[in-house]
Amino acid sequence: MECALSGHLPFHLHSSPSNPLNHRNNNVQFFRTKASTTSPLKSPKFSSKTQRPFQEEDGFPSSPPLHTKNPHAIYKDIQRFARQNKLRKALAIMDYLEQRGIPVNVTTFSLLLAACVRSKSLTEGKQIHAHIRINGLENSEFLRAKLVRMYTSCGSLEDAQKLFDECTSQSVYPWNALLRGAVISGRKRYPELLSIYSEMRELGVELNEYSFSSVIKSFAGASALRQGLKAHALLIKNGLIDSSVLRTGLIDLYFKCGKIKLAHHMFEEVPERDIVVWGAMITGLAHNRLRKEALDYVRWMVSEGIYPNAVILTTIFPVIGEVCEQKLGKEVHAYVVKTKSYSKQLSIQSAMVNMYCKCGDIDSGRQVFYSSRERNAISWTALMSGYESNGRLDQALRSVIWMQQEGFRPDVVTVTTVLPVCAKLKALKHGKEIHAYAVKNCFLPNVSLVSSLMVMYSKCCLLEYSFKLFDGLKARNVICWTAMIDSYVENGHFNEAFTVFRSMQLSKHRPDSLAMARILGACRKLKALKLGKEIHGHILKKNFVSIPFVSSEIMKMYGSCGLTDCAKLIFDAVPVKGSMTWTAIIEAYGYNDLCLDAISLFDKMRSDGFTPTEFTFKVVLSICCQAGFVDKACHIFSLMSHKYKLKASEEHYSLIIRLLTRFGRFKEAERFKEMSSLSS
Repeated sequence: MECALSGHLPFHLHSSPSNPLNHRNNNVQFFRTKASTTSPLKSPKFSSKTQRPFQEEDGFPSSPPLHTKNPHAIYKDIQRFARQNKLRKALAIMDYLEQRGIPVNVTTFSLLLAACVRSKSLTEGKQIHAHIRINGLENSEFLRAKLVRMYTSCGSLEDAQKLFDECTSQSVYPWNALLRGAVISGRKRYPELLSIYSEMRELGVELNEYSFSSVIKSFAGASALRQGLKAHALLIKNGLIDSSVLRTGLIDLYFKCGKIKLAHHMFEEVPERDIVVWGAMITGLAHNRLRKEALDYVRWMVSEGIYPNAVILTTIFPVIGEVCEQKLGKEVHAYVVKTKSYSKQLSIQSAMVNMYCKCGDIDSGRQVFYSSRERNAISWTALMSGYESNGRLDQALRSVIWMQQEGFRPDVVTVTTVLPVCAKLKALKHGKEIHAYAVKNCFLPNVSLVSSLMVMYSKCCLLEYSFKLFDGLKARNVICWTAMIDSYVENGHFNEAFTVFRSMQLSKHRPDSLAMARILGACRKLKALKLGKEIHGHILKKNFVSIPFVSSEIMKMYGSCGLTDCAKLIFDAVPVKGSMTWTAIIEAYGYNDLCLDAISLFDKMRSDGFTPTEFTFKVVLSICCQAGFVDKACHIFSLMSHKYKLKASEEHYSLIIRLLTRFGRFKEAERFKEMSSLSS
C-alpha cells in the first residue's frame, strides 16, 4: 500500500476539561483530514541561505590570528563540539583550518567519526572522510577502521565495503568494523556477516574478543544455534572463553535459540557476575516466559549485593504484571522512587503503569502516569493498553485525543494498540479515522498494523475490507495469515477459512500454533472431523500438542464431532494440566449431553487443586442449564462469587436467570436480576 501523503498530519484538538475523567463526548473525531499550516511538533527548518564561513572572531574574539594559537587548544574546541554532536560547528572550524593549512590530529578525527556514528550523520561523515584525505591520513589503519564503522552504522554498506577493499593490512580492526556494521544492520544481513566471518577464518585473520562479540550477537539475532555452538567451541580453543562479554553473549544466544539449560550452564561458569551477566539471564528467562524463574534470579541478584539497573527494571515490571505479583511490584516501585534517577526515566514509568494495569489496579497505574512531570507517546500507549486490558474501552479511545492535546503524535505502536479497542467496541467510524491517519503518516504497509486493521474490520462485519488489506500485502507473515483465517472464522465463513489455511500451507510461512488452533475452531463448528484429524497430525509433527490452547482446541474438536473417548485420550496425555485443559474436556463432554460426567470432571478439577476461571464457570453453568440442574447451578454460582471471588458477568447472570425462570422459581430469578443490575 503506497503512502498517500508524505507530509505532517495535523491533529484535531478538542476543547475538554483538564481532568480527562470529566470528558463525556464520545462522538469525537480522532484525526483531522485537512492539512494545517502549523504544528507544535514540526521539525525545525534550516535557512536556505548559505551559512556564513567560520571567522577568527567567532571562536577567538580580540585574540591573535588563529594560526598562531596552540593547535592543541583548537583541537580541544573541535573535540568538545564532537562530544556534543555539534558536527556542523566542528566542520566550520575544520574548513577554516584547511584554508590556513593547519593539520588535524588522529584523535580529533576519531572523536568526530564517533559523533557521526552516534547521530547517524552520513553527510557529515563523508565531509570528515574528505578532511582525513586532505590531511594525508587515509592510510591510517586506526582511522580506516573508524571510517568503515561509521559507514556501516549510517547504513552505507557499499562505501564501507569499498573502503575495506582498499585496505591492504591484515589487521583485525577493519574486519571488526565490517562485522559490527552487519550486526547493526539487523537480521537481514546475517548471511553477509557469516560470509565475512568465514573469510576472516580462511585468510587466517586472528579474531579477538570484539570480533566474536559481533559474531555471537548476529548468531543470537538469527537464532543460529549450530553456528553458535561452533563459535563457542572456537572460543574455548582460542582461550577467549573467560571473557565476561563473550559469556554474556553466549547466554543471550542460547536463550534466543530456546536452549535454557545451556544458558544456565553458561551462567554457572561465570565466576564474577556483574550487572550485565545478571541482566542477560533475567531478560532471557523473561523472554522465554519463565516468569517465576526470572523473579527468583532478581531476588538472588539482590542477595548478592547487586541492585537492578534501568534495563533490568524495564524487563521485570512486565513480568511482575503477568504473574500479578502486585506486592512485589510495589516493593520495586519503592526502590525506583528511592533511586531518584530511575524515577525520572519515562521507560521505567511506562513499565510501572503497565505493571499496575496488568495486576488489575488501574487507579495506581493512573496515579503513576499523572504524577509524572514528563510524558511521551510510549507512556500514553501504556495507559491506553491498561484501560483496554481492564475493560475501560471508552477511556482507551478518548486517550488518543488527550495525548494529542498534550502535543504527542500517535505512533505505529499506539495505533496498533487502539485498533483492538475499536474492534471490541465495533467503533467503525473511529477505526476508519485511525486507518486514514495510518495511511497519511506512511505507517503502512506494516504487517502488525495491517493485521490489526483486518481484525477490526472483520469484527465490524466488513469482511471484504479485511480481504482487500490482506490481498494488498506483498510481504506477508504468519500473523497476517492467522488474522485472515480468524476473520473468516469470526464471520462464519468456514470454507473460506479452510482455503486460506491451504494457501498458507503452500506459502513459505507454515502455520504456527495459533493458526492451528484457529482452524481447529472452524473444524469444531463445522464438525469437519477429517480435516480436524489432519490438523491434529500436523500438530503432533510440530510438537504443538503440549501448548495448552492447542490441546484444548483438539479436545473440543473431537468432542464436537462426538468422539469423547478421543478427547479423553488427549486430556490424559497432557503432562501438565491447567484450568484451560480442564475446561476444554468439560466442554467436550457437554457437547455430547454427558452432563453428569461433565459436572463430575468439574468437581475433580477443584479437588485436584485447579482454580476455575470465569470461562470455566460459564461452561459449567451452560451445561447445568442444558441438563436442568437448577440446584447444582445455584451452588456453582455461589462458589464462583464467594469461594473464588470472581465477578459474575452478564452471561453468568443470564444463564442462571433463564434456568430458574424455566423451572418456575421466579422469586430467585428476580433476586438474580437485581444483583445483575447492581453489579453492572
